[in-house]
Amino acid sequence: MNIHPCLWFDGQALEAAEFYCSLFKHSRISLNTGMVVNFELDGQKFMGLNGGPAFTLNPSISLLVISESDDEIENLFNRLSDGGKILMPLGTYDWSEKYAFCQDRFGLAWQIMKGKYSDVNQKITPTLLFVGALFGRAEAAVKFYTGVFPKSSINGILLYSEEEGKHVSGTVKHSQFILDEKVFMAMDGYGNHSFSFNEAFSFVVECKDQATLDQYWEKLTEDGGEESMCGWLKDKFGVSWQIIPAQIGAIMSDPDKAPNAMAALMKMKKIDINTLLNA
Repeated sequence: MNIHPCLWFDGQALEAAEFYCSLFKHSRISLNTGMVVNFELDGQKFMGLNGGPAFTLNPSISLLVISESDDEIENLFNRLSDGGKILMPLGTYDWSEKYAFCQDRFGLAWQIMKGKYSDVNQKITPTLLFVGALFGRAEAAVKFYTGVFPKSSINGILLYSEEEGKHVSGTVKHSQFILDEKVFMAMDGYGNHSFSFNEAFSFVVECKDQATLDQYWEKLTEDGGEESMCGWLKDKFGVSWQIIPAQIGAIMSDPDKAPNAMAALMKMKKIDINTLLNA
């Protein structure tokens, strides 16, 4: 199984992927179909999707970059914030001597933080921010996700204390957890925010067979989740997932099979692998 982020763009997926690959070592574009651009940043897999104007990226899910180098942090901040939006300026904060929060010119949110790589062992970490009606549900989400996927665990959940205010007491100040051997983070965000989770940032789950696909689909849609089309769903927290067969890339890259397979896919909610293969 492979879990990786998918970023929704309005025709800018290749441009964004090229920009992001220029920022990190060991990065490359591995696939460009026009609709889908797969790329790796520091060896981590991402998907860019040219989905149109329906959804736009926002800070509800950001990418946190850990660096031990002041020069790298300053370079990343300058390049990522250029043409974008600074949410928290580069400076010293309680949790890091160098930290910044910004959105790049494509709308993707980044947290850049000085810290020890060994604390995470992953250069770029997806970070979920639970705000608005979801404020206070980060801990439940972490426990839910680590119960869904194998090779998962909770590294730590730090809660706000009563001394930090009754309005945040008992909610998640920071958490770090692992899904399928990949690191994720989550926290609760108090206050008024104009954004929440949407389809612009989703997580792709590549499944080895139909039984695995069925299992994740059932678990992630339970207790208030929502089925969508073409393998997409929202879980009970509003986070979007794409539950797909691992071989879908090969199917859609086959010029003889792709048109019929795409026509079949457009009629599905949960994907039926045999139907795709035999379309």
